[in-house]
Amino acid sequence: MSNQPSNGPSYPTTRPRRLRRDDATRRLVRENQLSVNDLIQPLFVIDGHDRSEPVPSMPGVERLTIDRLQAEAAHLAALGIPAIALFPVTPANAKSADAAEAWNPDGLAQRAVRAIKDHTPDIAVVTDVALDPFTIHGQDGLLDADGYVANDITLDALVSQALSHAAAGADIVAPSDMMDGRVGAIRRALEADGHTETRILAYAAKYASAFYGPFRDAVGSAGNLGGGDKRTYQMDPGNGREALHEVGLDLSEGADMVMIKPAMPYLDVIRRVRERFDVPTFAYQVSGEYAMLNAAFDNGWLDRQACVMEALLGFKRAGANAILTYFARDVAGWLAER
Repeated sequence: MSNQPSNGPSYPTTRPRRLRRDDATRRLVRENQLSVNDLIQPLFVIDGHDRSEPVPSMPGVERLTIDRLQAEAAHLAALGIPAIALFPVTPANAKSADAAEAWNPDGLAQRAVRAIKDHTPDIAVVTDVALDPFTIHGQDGLLDADGYVANDITLDALVSQALSHAAAGADIVAPSDMMDGRVGAIRRALEADGHTETRILAYAAKYASAFYGPFRDAVGSAGNLGGGDKRTYQMDPGNGREALHEVGLDLSEGADMVMIKPAMPYLDVIRRVRERFDVPTFAYQVSGEYAMLNAAFDNGWLDRQACVMEALLGFKRAGANAILTYFARDVAGWLAER
């Protein structure tokens, strides 16, 4: 086998290992860096006072009451994490077929946003715009007479939900439902209601993935969904070009940022979106990715810090500007120790 490179000077004039010789040189030539500025911490909020509940399928993750959520947000801000993403756990008696609790101005998500912004105003709050925590059937939209998730009637509900979040003080609303046209409908409503600075983070390429199970347990929608699935609106895992079409549509409708979800199995999509559109592109390291890694850590098969940092750096290398990850708190601490 020839040692001749494809172009440029040949060995021994060129020795790529020179740039790997020591830590200082490796740091100087590193193409991608992971920093605390890349991190968004997802958080689950429950009703009550001064209590938390562990999520069994997500070791180390807890559902928090609003008072504990305030303290956690302040701690994350002190670590330098710029944003948190909120996911409410809706009590069973507040769920309905029309998901009306989703836009209750005194709902759990709305109260949590106000409390966090009052207590730690500088941390950005991202809210989930989707109906699955609020429906009795666990779907992200409203059902028609045939049990099909009806797109256009769902848009009105999503708009009401997004407006209630903006009114509560959310910095970023993040429609994750994958209904057609929802970004445009939300953008027009925000503008009309005076929320011109509210950003939209569109879950533009959200796949019908098998990696969401622990999250659905965490927010309490798994039981409502039962044996159903979301394949009529979330994307087919076999499609890549379709993701570019979806992203293009959301940007044309007024999205400020786009999300690819999950992250690990869709690194190619992250790369293609970033190269095609060159807009702020976020990746979500979802609950199943988190649970899978933790299982390996708990069994002593993988090194926790090394593997988490490598995984997140991989998302950055693929083109992600920011990463939603349940490891954000840990990563911020590790980065501070360097």
